[in-house]
Amino acid sequence: MYPTLSDLTKDIFGFSIPLPIKMFGLFVAIAFLVAMLLLKKELKRRESEGWLQPCRELTWVGKQISSWEIFFTGLITLLMGLALIVFARNRFSFDGDPYDGIVLMDLAFALILAVLVAFIRYYFKSLKAAGKPELKVISHWPHERTDTIIGIAAVAGIVGAKLFDGLENWSSYIAHPADFFAFSGLTFYGGLIVASMAILYYAHQKHIDKWQLADSAAPVLMLAYGIGRIGCHMAGDGDWGIVNSFQKPVKWLPDWLWSYTYPHNVSDQGVLIPGCTGEHCFQLPIGVFPTSLYEFVVCTLLFLVLWKLRKIITSPGRLFGIYLIMNGAERFLIELIRVNNKYDLGFVKPTQAELISMGLFLTGCLIVYVSSRKTKYNPE
Repeated sequence: MYPTLSDLTKDIFGFSIPLPIKMFGLFVAIAFLVAMLLLKKELKRRESEGWLQPCRELTWVGKQISSWEIFFTGLITLLMGLALIVFARNRFSFDGDPYDGIVLMDLAFALILAVLVAFIRYYFKSLKAAGKPELKVISHWPHERTDTIIGIAAVAGIVGAKLFDGLENWSSYIAHPADFFAFSGLTFYGGLIVASMAILYYAHQKHIDKWQLADSAAPVLMLAYGIGRIGCHMAGDGDWGIVNSFQKPVKWLPDWLWSYTYPHNVSDQGVLIPGCTGEHCFQLPIGVFPTSLYEFVVCTLLFLVLWKLRKIITSPGRLFGIYLIMNGAERFLIELIRVNNKYDLGFVKPTQAELISMGLFLTGCLIVYVSSRKTKYNPE
């Protein structure tokens, strides 16, 4: 396993390159980047088909940058600068408290950097704002808001993922409340639900057709989830299956694809690896199902299906309904061989993901049924 990108480069090239990038975080970033590119491409296509229309808004042209914009630019730069300085001093490590051990010199350097970046932004914004400010009506197409949509999805998704993980592991967060602010421990469905609510609210505010946006995002969501799962597998973050003591069904199947012990996993679970020194020297004593790898393969195939269907299905919401059905079924089935916390409901003990996946499956069925009454998109 490769907890960091440095571990991967060392395995490939034989020497370590000090890159301060966590493997899971890297794949999350890749997932968001791919999502942004594909979503923008699909929104443009729907605009060319006449299914999406621009929103006309009153916008200030030539207006000077506000004091609040300058302040927040400087504040964000200050925090990022402090983080980078301390990470560099600690040999590019993201372990522990990133703001531990800050000295006056670090603060002064980061403050100078923050002031410089804020001034540069003020300068270039001032050049664009030359002349008298005017209030004009400008048309904004949905694809022009893709960056904002992805940004909302990232922030709301992480918050939702942490909230739902807190509900699933309440006792752990009560014992260690600081863990809530760590990047580990993210529940996908929590992120999906909260991010969807935030994006739908934004779409309503900007007069973007919600069903068309949902249909545009359906294939993208499936692929982004699959890419994220590869990050889980590469890092060995604990999102694996139950013990697999069964014999391989066919001889040609690689051992690591059937049962895997996740050596050097980032979560440090299992037993010590003989002769290993340094960090992450653990592996599972018995092989488990590599479920995160299975999900990547399945979700990639489902993405290809949805990507093909997007030009065939024209009923509003139907493609998104199919996505919910696929996603719910895939996650429910993988939960049967996946390690997870269970809720004791007396007669049954489901996991949080099983409950939500069943809800998404039924919701998808309902959306497909309702959308079957319409034959094509009706542009507003």
